[in-house]
Amino acid sequence: MADKKDEPKASKPAEPAKPAKPAGKKADEPPKVQHIGGESIVDRLLPHMKKIITAIIVTAVLLSIYFAYRWWDERKEIQQTEKLTAVLDIGTRPLAPPGEKPDPKAPPSYANEKERAQAALDAIAKNDAESAAGHVYRGALLMDAGKLDEAIAELRKAAPKDGIDGVMARENLGIALETKATAEKDPGARQKGLEEALQAFVEMQRDPVGPRYAYALYHQGRIQQTLGKKAEAKALYEKAKELGTGTELVGLIEQRLASLGAS
Repeated sequence: MADKKDEPKASKPAEPAKPAKPAGKKADEPPKVQHIGGESIVDRLLPHMKKIITAIIVTAVLLSIYFAYRWWDERKEIQQTEKLTAVLDIGTRPLAPPGEKPDPKAPPSYANEKERAQAALDAIAKNDAESAAGHVYRGALLMDAGKLDEAIAELRKAAPKDGIDGVMARENLGIALETKATAEKDPGARQKGLEEALQAFVEMQRDPVGPRYAYALYHQGRIQQTLGKKAEAKALYEKAKELGTGTELVGLIEQRLASLGAS
């Protein structure tokens, strides 16, 4: 039997080696936050900051220009309205009754339409309100002031317009041409002027359902009557009367028909 002391002893399993601690690092130091992709959002934006700041500045400048333009445009509209109000205040004042002494405490009054129209025209020039007043209103004032050639030139500027402004411009143009023609002493000039006025009233409103179409026919009838064309005048009056039912135009037409012997 072998001696026990010669038996080999069971060896203990080797203990795993402990990892060596990095030099200079404390054991309780918390782990650092790791950024996915290696860059933060700020890191990614930094190369583009110049473009971003430039875009912000450009946008701010454009917005400033836009709002400045809006403010300037609205300011101009307010100024134009104020100018026109000053003119209308004069142009709509009631005329003073004949023989009445003016009240020194009241706004100036005018003896007749010609005087009032001239005062309104002076106010337009003084306030630089030509664009605010417009061609139609200024043309009407020039007619009332007796300045027919200037009125005709002013109304021709607005005559090609669409809408009610164009209709009113052509109507007033016809009246101005008619007024000038009837004052002519030369028969040829008078005839030519009346024919021009007739054409203005034909162009005044060609749409049968458009504004003031009945008045356009009425004016054409008046010119035809003045030219001695009674049959044409009567036909135009009757058509205008039918279309103008319920308006003050009917009374004017009945007087004209009566003058033709066709009441």
